[in-house]
Amino acid sequence: MKCKGQRGSQSYGKGPPKVLLLALGVFLSLPSGQAIAESAPSTSDRQRVRELGITIGRYHPGLHNAITDVPGVKVGHATLSTGEGMLKPGQGPVRTGVTVIIPRDDVWHEKVPAGAFVLNGTGEMTGLAWVKESGFLEYPIALTNTLNVPRVANGVMSWMIRKYPEIGVTDDTLTPVVAECDDGRLNDIQGRHVSEQDVMDALDQATTGIVPEGAVGAGTGMIAYGFKGGIGTASRTLSAEEGGYTVGVLVNANQGRQSELMVAGIPVGQLYKATTDQSAALFTSQSEGSIIIVIATDAPLDSRQLTRIAKRAVVGLARTGTSGRHGSGDFMLAFSTANIIPHYPQSATYTMTHLADTHINPLFTATVEATEEAILNALTMANTVVGRDGRKVDAIDLKRLTEIMQGKH
Repeated sequence: MKCKGQRGSQSYGKGPPKVLLLALGVFLSLPSGQAIAESAPSTSDRQRVRELGITIGRYHPGLHNAITDVPGVKVGHATLSTGEGMLKPGQGPVRTGVTVIIPRDDVWHEKVPAGAFVLNGTGEMTGLAWVKESGFLEYPIALTNTLNVPRVANGVMSWMIRKYPEIGVTDDTLTPVVAECDDGRLNDIQGRHVSEQDVMDALDQATTGIVPEGAVGAGTGMIAYGFKGGIGTASRTLSAEEGGYTVGVLVNANQGRQSELMVAGIPVGQLYKATTDQSAALFTSQSEGSIIIVIATDAPLDSRQLTRIAKRAVVGLARTGTSGRHGSGDFMLAFSTANIIPHYPQSATYTMTHLADTHINPLFTATVEATEEAILNALTMANTVVGRDGRKVDAIDLKRLTEIMQGKH
């Protein structure tokens, strides 16, 4: 974190970051005979759930155990963490950012089928009306905080116009997809500190491969199950007999109360015995949190089937303990890279490959497992953060978590 009064933006991707590029490493965490999964290590001793010996479900992860295991999918972050002390609305302290997901290169001309589902609507994901109407996605997805949605949308539009200058002139306009969670418990949310340039930098530097997790990008100021939350990701690969497809999930976790937390069926939140449940103790007058879940797959699914996939992410969410509380905004968006929907088809018809519904069940299961693990990765990879007014939200204690999972209550 930079010194008080300075503004920092940490971006991860192809290009050099403004302040700090997280080191990358390799963890040999998959079962014998499986591909080696690469993980982004933390700046301290944080580990992903599989590195802690916790296995979620029966399907194996992809190479990076990330949404980027779906070929062509890219992720970028811009992380803003500056200032300390008492809140000065509009000035700081700043604990926020933006995370972007690019479904494929040139998604404007080669659109991807997409579907969405809203469990509880105390929140916003812009552009859903067009996704549901058209059945496709034609631009990147951006995640940020609640009050920053318009500025982030401007950033996406500016990036798209720079890349496709004919937009709004000789070509169609766009309604970008921007999803939010409330980080006001740690961040000067009134300040709307994520700029258009931050969004464009995150998009420019988005990359395939390892995805930094925890208190990065849009997850910088998020709290989940009373612990520090944020960005988490995971993937699952199906066997050749089941199609060999990959499902990848990325979440921005900002939901739940500590007493609700479940890990692989164990009531960790009830057994943890922390002195304070931050999700309940901080700002009881504010919203109770939210979660954004983005699902990608290379299985040939249409919009209707992707909506069904999006619904199954709720099962993975529920397995971590949340009940979709009244004040929570829970939004799911799914897309498939298997088919191309042309921008302006020259012919009246075009061909798409379509998976039969009778073969979709393995993808449902993979989505549930990847969602559950992505949420848990958000918790175990996040570091403790001190935000506005000196408020501290602790990361979940990995030693204590491991003890609970081993039955040492």
